[in-house]
Amino acid sequence: MPIPLIVLIGVLVVAIAAAAYALISDRERRTALERAAGRGIDVPLVLKTPGGGGRARLVRWLTDRAPESWRERKDVADLLVHAGFDGDAAPVVYSVVRLASIVLVPLVVLLLVPRRTGGMFLMLLIIGICVGFVLPQAYVARRARMRQERLRHALPDSLDLLVVCVEAGISLDAAIVRVAREMAILHPDLANELMIVNRRVNAGMPRERALHGLWQRTGVEELRGLASNMIQSEKWGTSISTVLRVYAESLRRKRKQAAEKKAATAPLKMLFPLAVFIFPAMFVVLLGPAMVKISAMFKAIGH
Repeated sequence: MPIPLIVLIGVLVVAIAAAAYALISDRERRTALERAAGRGIDVPLVLKTPGGGGRARLVRWLTDRAPESWRERKDVADLLVHAGFDGDAAPVVYSVVRLASIVLVPLVVLLLVPRRTGGMFLMLLIIGICVGFVLPQAYVARRARMRQERLRHALPDSLDLLVVCVEAGISLDAAIVRVAREMAILHPDLANELMIVNRRVNAGMPRERALHGLWQRTGVEELRGLASNMIQSEKWGTSISTVLRVYAESLRRKRKQAAEKKAATAPLKMLFPLAVFIFPAMFVVLLGPAMVKISAMFKAIGH
């Protein structure tokens, strides 16, 4: 079987498996949130490793036998929390997956690629090692970036609802719970983070630390500004509804400017794909018949 065909089949299988997993996970998450809303539960549940089952036992076994350095890497733990993996065993599982990726991807290359082509085999082996080393970290970084984008997108609407709740006479803690409940289906990431803030405040943590933890868990600068504004408003006794309304307007203006910036840079980003993929095809279509006729004419002259 040709090597390109094997690679194509492998890519298709991985893509179909990833799409199926994403669809199933999204359906299960939505079903859980709908059940929570239907039963009157105040908060969307924070997804954690279940207490029983084979997966939980495997995670506990890995955690007990993993090196201590895997659990103490703060940069990895922060990145995983930003990506939504906030369990205690997340750094260990990530390290195990990364190690398995470094081993398995080159092993697949060794098994599938024939060794008759020495140069091609060596090049694919080096590519497999690089892919296995980079793939888990790239996936987690992309997931964290997408989650941060969703949080930025959800923040202005949530602030508007928070302003309405506060102006209606609801306390700030109750308003946060109300906003989290209303945003559970549309913006589950922000709803989860708001409920974590409420749980920490109910557990006795000062609101200032709980709000700063909101930024530390997400890495979103807009949430850092929100926490600072709310803390300053509470400290100086100013109207928190006015502060939230002004901040929501500034976030919308900032989001509009970011969209305009992306629209302005779109032609530059399209230049490379056009030059590499579109223009050669256009030249072949436009100049191909003429080149065939010219070649035939020169052959006729030569004879």
